[in-house]
Amino acid sequence: MKNELKIGDKIPNFSLQDHNGKTFNSVTDLEGVTSVIYFYPKDESGVCTKEACAFRDSYQDFTAAGIQVIGINSAGIESHKQFAEKNNLPFRLLSDPGNKVIKQFGVKNALFLTGRETFVVNDKGIVVHKFRDFFKGEAHAKEVLQFLKPVK
Repeated sequence: MKNELKIGDKIPNFSLQDHNGKTFNSVTDLEGVTSVIYFYPKDESGVCTKEACAFRDSYQDFTAAGIQVIGINSAGIESHKQFAEKNNLPFRLLSDPGNKVIKQFGVKNALFLTGRETFVVNDKGIVVHKFRDFFKGEAHAKEVLQFLKPVK
């Protein structure tokens, strides 16, 4: 596994399918826009649902600031689609089979699950902020909004 990405590092190029079966390409879909990329262990688990819903509830704040939100884990497209529909998630969920992208970002596992970590990436693909807290999923959106306040 590669070392974890640090603030100032450029994110790796990757291409994944979203919950609607559309291809998301990091080079073209992240170019020129600040993005929040959050990695989470499992669709429909309690903490992951709270985390996704916190991003959903703050989504207007993110979009008003010109920021896109993207969630990533290893679940399949159909699982992501059901999770997004059930929880009215307005952002893209990307399927990362085999956890290839999570490993490229260097997100560390917690117990027997993949980790939970959020990255803020500027319009040039550089990590400008990151936050890791495995047990407080709902804290991720709040932490990122707090970081972004001076940027607005």
